[in-house]
Amino acid sequence: MIEFAEVRQTMVENQIRSVKVDNEDLIEALREVPRELFVPEHLRSVAYVDEDIRLDGSRYLTEPMVLARLLQAGDIGPDDAVLVIGCTTGYSVAVTARLAAAVVGLDGDADMIARAEATLAHLEVYNGVVVCGDMRRGWPKQAPYDVIVIEGRCDEVPRAITEQLSPGGRLVTVCSEAAVGRAVVIRRDGTGNLSRRSLFDAFLPPLDCFRREPEFRL
Repeated sequence: MIEFAEVRQTMVENQIRSVKVDNEDLIEALREVPRELFVPEHLRSVAYVDEDIRLDGSRYLTEPMVLARLLQAGDIGPDDAVLVIGCTTGYSVAVTARLAAAVVGLDGDADMIARAEATLAHLEVYNGVVVCGDMRRGWPKQAPYDVIVIEGRCDEVPRAITEQLSPGGRLVTVCSEAAVGRAVVIRRDGTGNLSRRSLFDAFLPPLDCFRREPEFRL
C-alpha cells in the first residue's frame, strides 16, 4: 500500500526544492494537498511522477515542478484574488487556495469541473470555487484578479484575459516558442500597460482554445 504522505514529501524534496522553488508557503501547500485525489483511481499510483498525467483526451494534470515554478513566479500573497484557467480536476486550485484569499478555477470541461467540485468539497477548500465556461474569455464576474494562471501552453493570451488583471497584477503561463515552450510572466502596471518577462524553458501540453488562428494566405 502506498504511503502518499511520504511520496508527497519525496516529490517536494526531489522535484520542487531542486529547481529553486523556495517559497515555504508554496512548499507546505504542495506537501499537504493530496494530489492523488485529483486523478482517476487507476492513476493514483503515478500521481506524483515528474511528468504531466493524461486525464482525458488532450487534457493533463500539470507536472508538479512546472506548476510550482509558475505559482512561485506569480508571487501570490495572502490577500490576493487568483484565477486559474484550465484547472481540470482542481489540484492547482487546492494548492493556490492555501496561498491566496480567494481562487476561481475555470475550465471548459463540465465533467472535470464536477470532479473538481466534489474533491474540493471533500477537502473542505472553502476559499476556492470552480466554474465551467469559455476559457478564452476568462471569468469577468469575479475580476479583477491579482494573479491569473493559465495552466496549459498558449500560442497567444487573449486581451479579454489580460484586461481582468488588477493594476500590479501578474499573469503566468507557458507560451509556445519553438518546439517546447517558455514560461512567462505578464504584468499590468497602474496605467494598464503590459510588460512581459521570459522565465524558463518548460513543456506543457497545449490548451487547444489558446491556439493561434492559422493565417490565410493566397
